[in-house]
Amino acid sequence: MAEAKKTVNYTAAELDTVKSMYIDLGNEGLDTIASTVGKSVRSIRSKLVREGVYQATPKKPAAKKDMGPSKKELLNQLEQIMGFDVTPLQGSTKEGLVKLIEFAQKSA
Repeated sequence: MAEAKKTVNYTAAELDTVKSMYIDLGNEGLDTIASTVGKSVRSIRSKLVREGVYQATPKKPAAKKDMGPSKKELLNQLEQIMGFDVTPLQGSTKEGLVKLIEFAQKSA
């Protein structure tokens, strides 16, 4: 049974060029490396991963949004204003509770 020959996409010289350029340029230079070697950016990135050289760019953490007071805090505030048990209102939305508090404060 004859063994199939493996197609070599990168010569040793190309591989050396890719590695040395990546060390100098990093992830921002993938376009430059690809155009120099005549390969796609995806191909360059894949080759660097297989060679164990590629370092993924760390993702920025998502900024926390200020969501304001919690529903529980709003219910406690409403209970203090109105003076009655607000347990039945626990299924309300935060927006609805805010509007109800604003209305109660105007009425008081």
